[in-house]
Amino acid sequence: MRNVSLHRRVLAAALSGLAAGTAWVGLGENPAGAAGPAPHYLMTAFTNSSESNMYVYDSPNATDYSLIRANAYTPPSGLIRDPSIMRHTDGYYYIVYTTNWTGNTIGFARSTDHVNWTFLRNVTVGLNGSTGSTWAPEWFKDTDGSVHVIFSASTAGTAGQFQPYRITATSGDLSTWSARAAIGIPANHIDTFVVRSGGTYHAFLKNETTKYIEHATAASLTGPWTFTGTGNWAGWGSGLEGPALVQLPSGAWRLYFDQYGAGHYYYADSTDLNTWSAKTELPGLSGTVRHFTVLRENVGDSTAVPTGNRSLRSANFPDRYVRHRDGLGYLDPLSAASGAADRQAATFTIGAGLANGSCYSLQSINPAGRYLRHYDNRLVLAANDGTANFRNDATFCGRAGLSGTGTTSFESYNYPGFYLRHYNYELRIDRNDGGATLRADASFTVTAPLG
Repeated sequence: MRNVSLHRRVLAAALSGLAAGTAWVGLGENPAGAAGPAPHYLMTAFTNSSESNMYVYDSPNATDYSLIRANAYTPPSGLIRDPSIMRHTDGYYYIVYTTNWTGNTIGFARSTDHVNWTFLRNVTVGLNGSTGSTWAPEWFKDTDGSVHVIFSASTAGTAGQFQPYRITATSGDLSTWSARAAIGIPANHIDTFVVRSGGTYHAFLKNETTKYIEHATAASLTGPWTFTGTGNWAGWGSGLEGPALVQLPSGAWRLYFDQYGAGHYYYADSTDLNTWSAKTELPGLSGTVRHFTVLRENVGDSTAVPTGNRSLRSANFPDRYVRHRDGLGYLDPLSAASGAADRQAATFTIGAGLANGSCYSLQSINPAGRYLRHYDNRLVLAANDGTANFRNDATFCGRAGLSGTGTTSFESYNYPGFYLRHYNYELRIDRNDGGATLRADASFTVTAPLG
């Protein structure tokens, strides 16, 4: 049964966009072509204003972040400090986080879309009950597919000496975990973030005595570890914590860290994890966000989509075309003999993506300058309201057609793994379930314009 309330809300949003109006981008502008998969960076953070609510941000370049949702997740009790994000093989996004200043639990929540989160459970790691402290859990996925959480714990609460431990998932749905085990790094270190490059494990962590971020390497996750960077080895100064890494498309690494006392956030880059650039202040969010992690997902592939005025013909219903009608997207039968208004409604200007120039956005020609975007998974036609959410929702990345040669598929930029498809001749985005029906419904031929 159709969700009538949802349908009315989507239609209202679309018509509101139509009323707002926007300037049309002419064909004379030369949009960027697709050069390969487009990176999309998700950040989960708590902020200076609240340690009980998680904020979600995203970025096309790992530098310029826009707020996607404030107060995206509030746990049923306790805090949500230090939220660490990953995407699991089941397609869900997961966060793990610090539940309190003292105690022996870490919290877990998950999401299908990275903005709407559901509490899963608190996991007890067994360090002296309520008189201990358990901080800064971080995901680490090893090359063998094993999933770990590395956290810092003290048996004597906030005044004690913290030591890094790990637990390992013992079930595919991340519902059960091994007993804690020390990873071999000595006490008085917190905020341990681990990545693996080749056969070497690299740990970046805060020395609680000196307040410097240090670097250690090992041939095994359980050590022994060799400290290769101590003191002011990178020239970033002291009073730093919360290191978190993400690998950039070039293969280089970006390390983010929090200068908590001064209220600044920085990043530095490296090509080898050993030699680093000077620190650069994170624009826009320095002084706002606290102890975050960043997840990079690649969207689309090297498929370049023809730009300019075009129409999209369904691969499995070749007499039907993508069009807008009453502010919503549909797949309707059309031909050269159809009325001019119908043919124009099935003609869009395909240009550089509003959120990422390596992807694409589709503007209507009549009315001029509105965009196809997804809203609660439904495709609507609306005016650009200037928000990051709109830009992201109206951006799709080219993929080789899921149904085979000669077709093109469009992957949602901000919902990687979701594709533009028709369902009951209504246009929407859905997760690629690997089935033949979705592959066919999500494949299109880019044709000359009907209108």
